[in-house]
Amino acid sequence: MRALRARRALRTLWERVGTAVGRGPAARFLERLVAVNALEAATRLAAQAFLTALPLLMAVAAFVPDTLQNLLADSLRSVVGVRGDVLDQVRRTFTGPGAAKTPSGAVGLLVTLVSATAFSRALQAVCERCWGLPRAAVRVAAWRWLLWLLVWLAALLVQAPLRRGFGTGVVSGLVLSLLSSALLWWWTQHLLLSARVSWAHLLPGAVLAGTGTVLLGYLSRLLMPVAMARGLADFGPLGPVFTLLTWLIVVFLVAVAGLAAGPAVASSAWYARTTRPLRGREPPDGRKPADGPP
Repeated sequence: MRALRARRALRTLWERVGTAVGRGPAARFLERLVAVNALEAATRLAAQAFLTALPLLMAVAAFVPDTLQNLLADSLRSVVGVRGDVLDQVRRTFTGPGAAKTPSGAVGLLVTLVSATAFSRALQAVCERCWGLPRAAVRVAAWRWLLWLLVWLAALLVQAPLRRGFGTGVVSGLVLSLLSSALLWWWTQHLLLSARVSWAHLLPGAVLAGTGTVLLGYLSRLLMPVAMARGLADFGPLGPVFTLLTWLIVVFLVAVAGLAAGPAVASSAWYARTTRPLRGREPPDGRKPADGPP
């Protein structure tokens, strides 16, 4: 009898735990990821970054001084976490002769920059899907795509000294990286959403996406060198390409997950109590009125 009562009690406890988990934050978070097609969005962003953003980096590197070329290569090493033979190959790519600094080369750089806006457009679509907003008009969003790319290039350029804390140490570098990444994602959402969501409601997603991508970047310093070397040994020159694509998918999956969780956190009661928005100044979901400025 005691054993039977113990089994019943254990079964009841298990059912209660299952019900709590099914209705808890973890279940709601998974529902958010499914609603925004997080894996598909991350794969699309990774493909656009690889096909358009990386060629833009190589095109820009051909026109900048040697100092900036070295800084860009070091920043890529800091972000991706590669070193050794793979880093030497990256350095040779950026410091090689590349495209000639001629008018035709400048036109090619401009064409590459315009092509890279496909990455900005894909990221804008993800942000709009997370907030359930319609696509912004091209006349409103076009200049935002180019501006985001330019700011992104500038932010990438300073990643190496930033993560070293500009010479003050690793701890301060981590703090600066977390802060700058959150600010960059905060501004990214505001820009690509055409200011249709208030700053206060964009903050949770920015913090989650920024923290996740920075911590993943530090973790990649341990994992990526081994993965790159193994891919090079197993598959030859294509091995690092496959590894880089996989890493990009993971990075953007973390970013999309953070952005998708942002609206849920921003609409929660405890966040409303924390931020205490002024009543009557903005709708409950954080969106500006439809006739407001873009």
